[in-house]
Amino acid sequence: MSRKAPQQADSAPRRPAAERAPIVSSAHLVSPRSSEMSEFEFGLIVAGNAFNRWIAHCMSAAGLKDLTPLDVLVLHHVTHRARDKRLADICFIMNVEDTHLINYSLKKLQNLGVVGSNKNGKEVTYASTESGRSYVQRYREIRESCLIDAMNADDGLNRDIGELARLLRVLSGMYDQAARAAASL
Repeated sequence: MSRKAPQQADSAPRRPAAERAPIVSSAHLVSPRSSEMSEFEFGLIVAGNAFNRWIAHCMSAAGLKDLTPLDVLVLHHVTHRARDKRLADICFIMNVEDTHLINYSLKKLQNLGVVGSNKNGKEVTYASTESGRSYVQRYREIRESCLIDAMNADDGLNRDIGELARLLRVLSGMYDQAARAAASL
């Protein structure tokens, strides 16, 4: 009598998502209606922390040390499209409600000489300086060699990344709406 060979691990049938244990940071929050949302939130936590670490290290490698991830993002936004930005506009685009956080980053970046400000009446606008643009250009070069080259994306992966970006914007709106609803409770 012959025995069947055990199945290889890579050929084992996959369990449907509903049957497998979700990978989450807070099992007590898993909803039976969408365990996938809890998995997404855990992925967002891990990816967010990795992204924050990456941008701080990339900017440090570009020559600007001891910046927080928010400082780096503010510098990038202020450099974006070479247009002066108001504090309120920076907060709006970056979806940051606490203006003092952005204002603190702007002051820090001004003290480093990478952001300048202009006052026109009561309105203050911010723009990157030549030094700031130089650091951002160096950041771009490092990003290209350390991240983009390593990713080696083809058209399919780039389409997936674009779809993921679209989905993140949709979910961002849902989280904002849920935050407004929770604030009214």
